[in-house]
Amino acid sequence: MALPLVYLHPMLIKIYPENPNEREIAAVVKILQNDGVIIYPTDSVYGLGCSIRSKKALDRILRIKGSKIKDVRFSIICPDLSNLADYARVNNATFKLLKKNLPGPFTFILPASGKVPDSYSGKRKTIGLRIPNNDIPVEITRALGFPLVNTSIKDLDEVLEYTTDPELIHERFTSVVDCVIDGGYGGNEPSTIVDCSGDEIEIIRQGLGELIY
Repeated sequence: MALPLVYLHPMLIKIYPENPNEREIAAVVKILQNDGVIIYPTDSVYGLGCSIRSKKALDRILRIKGSKIKDVRFSIICPDLSNLADYARVNNATFKLLKKNLPGPFTFILPASGKVPDSYSGKRKTIGLRIPNNDIPVEITRALGFPLVNTSIKDLDEVLEYTTDPELIHERFTSVVDCVIDGGYGGNEPSTIVDCSGDEIEIIRQGLGELIY
């Protein structure tokens, strides 16, 4: 199905994280269902993403980043832990750790299930999981019915690593994405990455989140 005319040009959509409007969420979901690429706020830095079901959109993200799938470690954003078994394998101890810390500014590296598309994982045996403490991406994924493939927006400035102003993000990415969501100024500190794929829990990047054991 072709995109409606209104979605043919990059949009800047204002959504309030305290109370995301259903109509605006539905507009974003329609873009994602049509192989769209979007930029959105999280509880840490702004993210670049698409539906996990859209290889076409994922290929676009790789072109934006100038990378191959084997060189990029994407995470997925889920609304909650209810469908975790569809994408990852976790034991009871790891599940308790996730429940203590999510939603929050963490990326948990988990053993991937056999249902994770190779187009996302690059045939890796792990998957990164995010459930941000921000209702905008959470409600988008809930309405979409599938996770978002997620990667952070990096800044070209060597001093300021992450762009925080959504209007500047829109200006920079206007020719390569379908939608930028203005959810207010973003942070400039990324999520904490916690590797739960081995025998021991390991923090491989300390970011915004302080892990509760």
